[in-house]
Amino acid sequence: MEYMIRTKDIIKSFPMGNGETFYALKGLNVDIPKGKLSVLKGRSGSGKTTLLNVLSGLDEATKGTVWFDGQDISEFGNKELERMRRYEIGFVFQSVALIPIMSAYENVDFSLRLSDYPENRDSRIREVLQYVGMTERMNHMVHQMSGGEQQRVAIARAVAHKPKVIFADEPTGALDTSAGISVMKLFRTLVEREHTTIVMTTHDTGLMGLADYVFELEDGEIIGTKRNERTESF
Repeated sequence: MEYMIRTKDIIKSFPMGNGETFYALKGLNVDIPKGKLSVLKGRSGSGKTTLLNVLSGLDEATKGTVWFDGQDISEFGNKELERMRRYEIGFVFQSVALIPIMSAYENVDFSLRLSDYPENRDSRIREVLQYVGMTERMNHMVHQMSGGEQQRVAIARAVAHKPKVIFADEPTGALDTSAGISVMKLFRTLVEREHTTIVMTTHDTGLMGLADYVFELEDGEIIGTKRNERTESF
């Protein structure tokens, strides 16, 4: 099996006011398969968002090693990390952070401009908006979309520049059950069509069956790993 991300003995600690140290991640080891949808599962405070931030280079581990597509990012400087996040990674968050004065089309186009996308932007924008079912609403402004529609545009924006990995932090947290399942099915479509590696956090147990791999965290440690056998296609 090929892995997109591997870690060894990741520790993330924070000094506390009383002189003690809080350990958010405790010597954690996890391997993220390439071209699969992996879920980091856990209750609030389990360390899943901290781990996501370390894996994506948004935050630096206190100790340990992270390999991103074979490269040790713990040795990267700020410019190398910025380049990795800009060109090789897409981000989706619970708060979609779309630019409100832009349409769906313009939000995706802005992302492509930032990543210096070398191919035809218009065709790519239309392609990814079709993936997420937003073709007919591509000219709508953010305030004219529902929460689920905004998240779909955020996903289109994240995947448009063909990143190696999409990191999604609680992307269904602000959505109702139906919209949340729709987003997960959309992630599955992107994995199958684009062969993108997706790593997401959630505490919603109802969504676990749509993932390829589920890594369960508790108190900064991996306490279980589950592989789902997938036969269905979306």
